[in-house]
Amino acid sequence: MSEIVLKPGAVSLGEWRAVYRGAPVGLDPACLPAVERSAKAVRDILAKGEPVYGINTGFGKLATVRIGDEDLATLQRNIVLSHAAGVGDPMPVPIARLMMALKLASLAQGASGIQPATLALLETMLARGLTPVVPCQGSVGASGDLAPLSHMTATMIGVGDIFVGGARLPAATALADAGLAPVELGPKEGLALLNGTQFSTANALAGLFEAENLFRSALVTGALSTDAARGSDAPFDPRIHALRKHGGQIETAEALRRLMAGSAIRASHLVGDERVQDPYCLRCQPQVMGACLDVLRQAASTLETEANGVSDNPLIFAEDGVALSGGNFHAEPVAFAADMIALAVCEIGSLAERRIAMLVDPALSGMPAFLTPKPGLNSGFMIPQVTAAALVSENKQRAYPASVDSIPTSANQEDHVSMAAHGARRLAGMVENAVCVVGIELLAAAQGCDFHAPLASSAALEKVRETLRTAVPHLDDDRHFAPDMEAANALVRSGAIAALAGDMLPAISGA
Repeated sequence: MSEIVLKPGAVSLGEWRAVYRGAPVGLDPACLPAVERSAKAVRDILAKGEPVYGINTGFGKLATVRIGDEDLATLQRNIVLSHAAGVGDPMPVPIARLMMALKLASLAQGASGIQPATLALLETMLARGLTPVVPCQGSVGASGDLAPLSHMTATMIGVGDIFVGGARLPAATALADAGLAPVELGPKEGLALLNGTQFSTANALAGLFEAENLFRSALVTGALSTDAARGSDAPFDPRIHALRKHGGQIETAEALRRLMAGSAIRASHLVGDERVQDPYCLRCQPQVMGACLDVLRQAASTLETEANGVSDNPLIFAEDGVALSGGNFHAEPVAFAADMIALAVCEIGSLAERRIAMLVDPALSGMPAFLTPKPGLNSGFMIPQVTAAALVSENKQRAYPASVDSIPTSANQEDHVSMAAHGARRLAGMVENAVCVVGIELLAAAQGCDFHAPLASSAALEKVRETLRTAVPHLDDDRHFAPDMEAANALVRSGAIAALAGDMLPAISGA
């Protein structure tokens, strides 16, 4: 993969996605003068001898405690060590790398007072594959993602653990092996590194990128299910959607039309079909999936803005020589975006499960019960549909908005928080649940289309069926079902199913 050169404040979603997928990362050196000016501004502020939050005072409720010059380095080290109080499993390495890149781009905008050498160490760790071990629980999304970012920062001073090539090493050892020395944090640097929304934003972006693949894959399986059920493509007629005017609905209907274009199965029942209307799970796909598309795009816009912003505190305005305390660390925008993604993921899976249920019901599909040629002797797709229902119900429970929750912290100094970290972190599990539902639909829809042989679906959908059939044969008699499901899930999870449809499908996060 090509290196992504981060231009602080102007990084596209496509570039953030490439970082998440493992692309090497570097920092545009054009940002360094602004970084140097910001660091000098901190030194000048200190020289005035006035108390400035986070530079020569305590933190949070202890902001009124003045710290002497001789203790400023200790102050920054102490905040990192004391705030590294997370619990739980380590962040997945791809998301942790994305978090590092987000923090790098934020600090490099010259509003955080970071020293160039400290910034260079973070950049080098990212470039050389030194990924901090960061427990994934412990942030409430304000005052920034303090605990997880503290664990990241602790490794830069030689404390904690680092993943290197799959191995977990003490941070001091990993740095030494890479020829790097721990940094001694200067005034403001510890606070600049551990304050901000980068943990929440990284998890939300990862959820968005995976949800995009889920959305596109579910359009493909939805079209295949429509053909399997001998459903009509009339509800995808552009005239219907032009009257309602929602952009996502219009694009989704167009995608479904293109996916089904040229289907011999569809052509076979254009005349003489006694059904007047299909169930909602087929007929209302443009309305439901289109709404999901619009919501995901809104979340993407919010996250792109957040990823290119500066969210620590206080902020250094070098041109004015001042440090201003504010609340950019409050991750409410990220929390709302994560909740929007969660709602969309839940609905994508819910609609797919309804299509599976429709296909296995002979009264609705007109096919053998549970899609098996010998129902009774065989159970066919009976229990995979139950599994899909279980996963959808789990996602419904997880989809409750995290942003409506708040709990006071820091002796009520920080009395309203966003819960963005939890809201974003849950997305990975929700998407995986929905991926498995769509994988089951892929199996069921392909099985349903098999019953229409020798009629074929469209060229696009036949490619999908052929790809599945290279891994999973048609189900005649019951067999161990779990391997079939995992093979189908892997095709969905990898993006292979969406890739087969290519530019027929709407995009969310750009190229």
